[in-house]
Amino acid sequence: MNDFTFYFSLGWTHILHAEGLDHLLFILVLTCAYAPHEWKKLLILVTAFTIGHTLTLALSTTGVIQLSTGLAEFLIPCTIFCSSLINLVKKDHRKHYSLIYITTFLFGLIHGMGFANTIRFMVASNQSLFIPLAAFNLGLEAGQILFVLVILSLSILIKKMHLNFRWWTIIISSITLLLATWMVYDRWPMLHNNR
Repeated sequence: MNDFTFYFSLGWTHILHAEGLDHLLFILVLTCAYAPHEWKKLLILVTAFTIGHTLTLALSTTGVIQLSTGLAEFLIPCTIFCSSLINLVKKDHRKHYSLIYITTFLFGLIHGMGFANTIRFMVASNQSLFIPLAAFNLGLEAGQILFVLVILSLSILIKKMHLNFRWWTIIISSITLLLATWMVYDRWPMLHNNR
């Protein structure tokens, strides 16, 4: 197995495995607020998130910026909590799209630092970072795209069944809010142990 395949597989596995649950929860809460016909807006948001986490993944892995593992892992569920809350409070995302775009990008920066903690320990000190970083990120993106397509398919099903789409958003966001609250509580000791 060559380096590219190995790191692509690592990224793919990370995002679709239990280790990537917090990332998938964020993608879920981001996606569930947009009806299938709003796919262009969703694509722009997912792209903002991708740019954010790609940027800090590269900067953190190369050592340009540093954030303790505990703080990064604590902040990630905070992004899920905030996004869930936005979905529950804001009925019409179109009126607040610019704010949601900015927060999605900023939250992507936080997630990138979490991804960096995964790949940093896998790359040999004498190894070039370009191929591992590119392959790992492409693996992440492939898994992320697959997950978005699954959620959009469920959204299409909700629409075809003539169910209230707002209730779909409320139910999903309530579940992710509860899970994020538990994760924040569970990771609180990590925050204090990694100062």
